[in-house]
Amino acid sequence: MKAAVVIPALNEEEPIADVVRECLATGLPNEVIVVDNGSTDRTAERARAAGARVVTAPRGYGRACAMGARAVSPECDIIVFLDGDGSDCPEFMNQLVDPIARGTHDFVIGSRTRGKREPGSMNAQQILSGYFAGMLMSILYGVRYTDMCPFRAIRRASLESLGMREMTYGWNLEMQMKAARNKLRILEIPVEHRCRTGGVSKVSGTWRGTLVAGSRILATFLRIAFASR
Repeated sequence: MKAAVVIPALNEEEPIADVVRECLATGLPNEVIVVDNGSTDRTAERARAAGARVVTAPRGYGRACAMGARAVSPECDIIVFLDGDGSDCPEFMNQLVDPIARGTHDFVIGSRTRGKREPGSMNAQQILSGYFAGMLMSILYGVRYTDMCPFRAIRRASLESLGMREMTYGWNLEMQMKAARNKLRILEIPVEHRCRTGGVSKVSGTWRGTLVAGSRILATFLRIAFASR
């Protein structure tokens, strides 16, 4: 099975080239797609120079992920998502993709909380929200997650079956909830996590970013939880 990597990126000119090169160095992806999510710096230029195909999307994390998924070449059966800030570790990509390629799972998500984390790479709110959301999803669907990690792989046909709607920071949670609700074969594996290697976090970097992201994630959870009843 062939795989593609989708990297949403907003003003990540410092780390993006290294992220693309690290993905290509695994020898796994047929293509790496960087989705420029309205950057005002040289993110797109540096991603392209490093070997990525660049597409653009209006602002919105989920909108960037959705646009990247639509841009994946038809021959690719598996889509890997990871962030463009250098915090995810592409060397774990094979561990995400292999269970899908073997046909044992449909959706494999990394867990930063179960893996080795560089000090300062995650704040307390991120860790607690991942555990709390996982506990609630366990009650709703009987599937226990420990993180809302952006580093994940999914069978392309499975992603298309989920009917993703969330265009902001709730995208990752929506995918996890709908995957559990639709009874996809899910696997969570520990992955290592680093501090971002450049730029400023749009979520945990400011109080405003944290509040906006948190409100969108909460709204997403409530929308999907009540829709499933």
